Amino acid sequence: MKLHRSFFSLYFLVITTFIIFSWLLDEVWSSYLEQDIESYTGYKTMLLAVGDFIEQRPQEEWQEIIKTTSTRYQLPLSLMPANEFEKLEHAEHQHLQKDNIHVYYYDDEVTIHHVLGDSGMVLNLGPAKMPTRPRVEALIRVVILATFGILLFIWLRPVSRDLDQLKKAAADFGQGNFKRRAPNAKSAMMAGMVRSFNMMAERIKRLIEAHKELSNAVSHELRTPLARSKFALQMLATTKDEEKKAKYINQINGDIVELEELINEMLIYAAFDSDKPDLNIISYQISDLINHQIANHSQFDGDIEFINNTNNLTVDCDNHFIDRALNNFINNAIKYGGGKVRITLSENENNKGQNECVISIEDNGDGVSDDFKKIIFDAFSRGDQSRNRETGGFGLGLAIVARIMEWHQGTAKVSDSSLGGATFTLIWPIKQVSVH
Repeated sequence: MKLHRSFFSLYFLVITTFIIFSWLLDEVWSSYLEQDIESYTGYKTMLLAVGDFIEQRPQEEWQEIIKTTSTRYQLPLSLMPANEFEKLEHAEHQHLQKDNIHVYYYDDEVTIHHVLGDSGMVLNLGPAKMPTRPRVEALIRVVILATFGILLFIWLRPVSRDLDQLKKAAADFGQGNFKRRAPNAKSAMMAGMVRSFNMMAERIKRLIEAHKELSNAVSHELRTPLARSKFALQMLATTKDEEKKAKYINQINGDIVELEELINEMLIYAAFDSDKPDLNIISYQISDLINHQIANHSQFDGDIEFINNTNNLTVDCDNHFIDRALNNFINNAIKYGGGKVRITLSENENNKGQNECVISIEDNGDGVSDDFKKIIFDAFSRGDQSRNRETGGFGLGLAIVARIMEWHQGTAKVSDSSLGGATFTLIWPIKQVSVH
């Protein structure tokens, strides 16, 4: 409501300014007329000419001459005795005087009196139309101002509406609705501000979620090995059996290693969840990167198959981060598969007509349940909720991959494989476009 009032206050302020400006123009015009008697089109010149002419004629002919001149030139000319002129009342008129010329004007009419020397007579012209600013021009001016006012209203109204929507979105977000976003701006002036707000809101939402994830990890992932170590220490202090002591010591060492790995993973994820790093985007032959990863896993006892459906595809990417994402998927396929891994490189065109690089890593393991597919790329998500260290990692690797693909304007997906297990896919545009 306040924004609406501010908008209309601004609008009426501008319109009022226009009106005052128009009034000042009229005042300047009137002042100009007052300072220049000669502005009254030629009335004064005509009056002086007639006065000079009749003064050269006998006074008894003056009335006839005035009558003839008035008829001929369609001017309201007349003669009157000077004593009658002095009795005239022009209460509502403004008066200008120069020598023996008296000018009275009011609204759009003017009356001019010319004292004819010592004759005791006064030559009158008027009332006649006074030349003021042409009414057509005044009307055009009003129309222009009104049109400008309407255009200003049309221009400012979307700004006011966008500000109102932004205010509501900010209020909802401040009340804890972290999914709230401002709708797309109707005005180009507000588009950048709305976009910045939504980016800020998304960033804050992500930070809050990361905080919750970290709290969840501390409460579950850290407490479990700590509890085991505490129990092992208590048993170690009470037993005298050397074999049991060695068992408890090994258990404590294992828990310490698990804690160290978890802390390292959390630090890596925290670094990846911070602001986007400066990517070193270069054109890279992606098949070389895949072959390099296959060579790194040469110790794998199973079979890794590489199918290249492209002709030496060159892709824009940061090869360090793409290499990390690819390594994570291959490690998962080896860890959870049944001994067979298939890597497929393809080039597709998305619904926007943009060519994309697609790398799929399949395995012949047990696959991923449909429910877990929905959250598999969330931090600390694990298919096995028992959270014991024999079941694998801490649920951060795939979240890191998702963030890497986000930096490359792409996505990471999971689906079922024809081999019987899962298919993890990396997709991103072949040509990167700068995004600010």
